[in-house]
Amino acid sequence: MTDAQRDSQATQIYEPMADGATLAPTSPGTPGAVSADEHALVHEHGLEIKARSQWAYARRRFFRHRLAMASLIVLVLVLLAGVFAKQIAPYAYDKQDFAHSEVAPTLEANHFFGTDVLGRDYFSRVLFGIQNSERVAFLVAILATVIGTLIGAVSGYYSGWTDNLLMRFTDLILTLPGLAVLLTAAAFLGTGKPTRVAVILALLFWTGLARIVRGSFLSLREKEYVEAAKAAGSGDLRIMFRHMLPNAIGPIVVNATLIVGVAILTEAALSFLGFGIQPPAASLGSLIADGQNVASSDWWLVTFPGLTIVLIVLCINFIGDGLRDALDPTQRKRA
Repeated sequence: MTDAQRDSQATQIYEPMADGATLAPTSPGTPGAVSADEHALVHEHGLEIKARSQWAYARRRFFRHRLAMASLIVLVLVLLAGVFAKQIAPYAYDKQDFAHSEVAPTLEANHFFGTDVLGRDYFSRVLFGIQNSERVAFLVAILATVIGTLIGAVSGYYSGWTDNLLMRFTDLILTLPGLAVLLTAAAFLGTGKPTRVAVILALLFWTGLARIVRGSFLSLREKEYVEAAKAAGSGDLRIMFRHMLPNAIGPIVVNATLIVGVAILTEAALSFLGFGIQPPAASLGSLIADGQNVASSDWWLVTFPGLTIVLIVLCINFIGDGLRDALDPTQRKRA
């Protein structure tokens, strides 16, 4: 090997991975880096070379965010408790037992969260309330994300009169008093079923994401790879959703995560006011409403549903912070 070839190869630097068996390219001067000659020596011993992708870096940063990981574990456990409520709950959510009404939290008879004035086990009702609330929240997040992404992408890509029309409509939705519109829509369209409540909420929650996606697309449409795709004859839909959308996925994921928390709070507020999920179905908001009249004596009837809502929303917000830090290139530091 000539000196020129050796100098040429030495410009490519590799960084050892944590397991000691995988190398990833890095920049010259990085502590712990090895030269191309040393890399070739390592390769001769059968070790694998693997370059880290953008998503690999984001995944590593998220896993190192301790608060986000702890919140993710807690949230998964709470959501699984709701999914398997029928298997976990010691009683049916609507089973009445007047002989054990208004029992304080106790381990006896598995009344962990006590009972209400009708003798219904509140631990079981909280589990089924989590099930209904998470069903509404995730459906709202999916619908609002799809609507907001489509409107924002079309607005940002085409610009001009299309952008003005869609953004003025978005501004109109933003100016509406949310709670008043929700109450009016619930009164006219009817509520009671989680799916119907989720659709009503999703029709108002897409606006913030639409503005975020629009801003991203306004920037991305000027990139060189978009011009190259146009020159290659790619259609608008392919350019928007094959080339541009993956580069805007970070803010979309973070916003969709936060929508889940807002949807849970809003659904709880609607149910508390009597316009959300209706009895006999259990909802975290309706559980608080059921216990508000006797909250001074039966404190557990509002405490445990309220703490469950707070726990879920806090975990979602911490996870959103972790995703934002992991997916934001400006905050990415070398590990």
